[in-house]
Amino acid sequence: MNDPNKLDHIVAEMRKEEQLRQNGYREQALKLFPHVCGRCTREFEGKKLRELTVHHRDHNHDNNPPDGSNWELLCLYCHDHEHTRGIQEQRMSDGPADRQKGPSLAHSPFAALADRLKRPK
Repeated sequence: MNDPNKLDHIVAEMRKEEQLRQNGYREQALKLFPHVCGRCTREFEGKKLRELTVHHRDHNHDNNPPDGSNWELLCLYCHDHEHTRGIQEQRMSDGPADRQKGPSLAHSPFAALADRLKRPK
């Protein structure tokens, strides 16, 4: 792949898709749940509402059931702590054989980038 414009276009497209997906489930979650952090119980309203995020309980950002059963609202700090906690638990295991197998807690919106770059347009 020698065309940097094509790469820039694909990355911009993926970022836009990710933002649209996030906006969709965030708006749904804000309608379904009270505007309270599920961990620290801080309440949010007005401009502060932007600090309330949607956490995917199973860490799969594509699993967005309309009833919100895979979501919980967390403030920025509790959401960050939730993801950091899982990563720290993995790092503290005794050795590579003891580390958890499977998906990482960190969601990557560019996980399918390699496949998209291979696909002809």
